[in-house]
Amino acid sequence: MDNERKPPTMMTVREIARTGVLTEHALRLMLKAGKLPAIYIGKKALINYDKLCAELQNLESDVSKPEIPTWY
Repeated sequence: MDNERKPPTMMTVREIARTGVLTEHALRLMLKAGKLPAIYIGKKALINYDKLCAELQNLESDVSKPEIPTWY
């Protein structure tokens, strides 16, 4: 059995924004609010891209479709 863990994909705000997941502005606001899985090296923040994607997937699954009212 191979129990090796792959290292997390750490990316800067700009690199993640280039993927199209979120805008750079939204990422910076979330980072400032402490809502991103990130570590700092000096002033540069490195965000765990894999965890961010997983959290965004969880948000999508929590959103339910609105009920369409029947008017008849």
